[in-house]
Amino acid sequence: MSDALHIVCPHCTATNRIPAARLADGPKCGKCHQALFAAHPVELTATTFASHIGRNDIPVLVDFWAPWCGPCKAMAPAFEQAAVQLEPQVRLAKVNTEAEQQLGAQFNIRSIPTLALFRGGKEIARQPGAMGAADIVRWVQSQM
Repeated sequence: MSDALHIVCPHCTATNRIPAARLADGPKCGKCHQALFAAHPVELTATTFASHIGRNDIPVLVDFWAPWCGPCKAMAPAFEQAAVQLEPQVRLAKVNTEAEQQLGAQFNIRSIPTLALFRGGKEIARQPGAMGAADIVRWVQSQM
């Protein structure tokens, strides 16, 4: 088994092969040469969602949110802080369900914010409701 992982670039969506042992060494995209991890959630759209969920060999934690949602806005800084702690072992991403209504419908998002953890292209866990950074990190780690 290879120790290389496929990591999707948050900037250009190119898939990169990165040795697992080098994941924390600040790898850059082979196509656009930008950092693969910036300790910042990536905004996903209907166009980029499938690439990030299906082609990343690391788990992807998605925050389904909307700009009019008070708890979503309150949780946003905690989600940013969780990205600092969880990357590069986990990619954090956000889906604006107002702009990407088809994704919200596809994943049966009934309340926001909702966190969904994906691995290997499949949803493996879901947690509705706003959480603090420590709770987000603890929940993700408990699912792995």
